[in-house]
Amino acid sequence: MIQAKGIEKSFGALKVLKGIDFSAEKSEVVSIMGASGAGKSTLLQILGTLSTPDAGSLVIDGIDVLALKGKAMAEFRNRKIGFVFQFHHLLPEFTALENVMIPAFIAGRSRKDAEENAKALLTDLGLAERFAHKPSELSGGEQQRVAIARALINNPSVLFADEPSGNLDSRTKEELHNLFFTLRDKYGQTIIIVTHDPELAKMCDRSLYMIDGVFVQNT
Repeated sequence: MIQAKGIEKSFGALKVLKGIDFSAEKSEVVSIMGASGAGKSTLLQILGTLSTPDAGSLVIDGIDVLALKGKAMAEFRNRKIGFVFQFHHLLPEFTALENVMIPAFIAGRSRKDAEENAKALLTDLGLAERFAHKPSELSGGEQQRVAIARALINNPSVLFADEPSGNLDSRTKEELHNLFFTLRDKYGQTIIIVTHDPELAKMCDRSLYMIDGVFVQNT
């Protein structure tokens, strides 16, 4: 599903990624761990097409994504990739249901189709009673589940998660960790998770460890 080779990225004189090779199979859940500053989030942003590498190649679902430009790249990202971040980035003026529907509208789907899909996802995530609630009326765990539903609304090939449970208490964190694997089993996404949490890393099919812009351990 993902094949990245020789990924390099510098910010000024600081070389953050030093020739990273990375691959993930369809429906595989892979964690990336490492100390702050190791390059984990930079790699995730490149794999997720939010940032461009200085060197290297990246193929996702058979498509050379670094060759895509402008509208083609935006359409690819909208349809093929979902993002979940530590901070939910929900729009405060919209309800949970409306937040989830937004990427579907961007993809040109009808309101009826988007609403049915969003309601089904929120129900799957235990939020059937929260359709009309705005983010300020939801707990941190509920907001994160809304963000996950939003990431899944266009049935992406890959779900990228950057410290998805970093803001949650221990019980909610455990529920969220289990949720990723339930989603993988139901929807079949490849899931790439950057995390500091060793318990989440242990649950993954494979865990990679990064130090100073290179992988040093593969389990």
